[in-house]
Amino acid sequence: MGLGKYFKGVVKEGKRVRWPKREVLIPSIIVVVIIAAVTGLLLFAEDLAGKQLIDILSDAFKGI
Repeated sequence: MGLGKYFKGVVKEGKRVRWPKREVLIPSIIVVVIIAAVTGLLLFAEDLAGKQLIDILSDAFKGI
């Protein structure tokens, strides 16, 4: 199978897909962006807390 034939098949399948209407797509995108932002903030906070814990433990065991 040649590369050109493969891409023609990809385009053909892409045309057969039922794409969502704009009224459904925009709210879905907003939900995904909000969930991604909240998840990013939670992971950032968790990373900061972990760093502080490691720093505290490092200082506590520095004298040993």
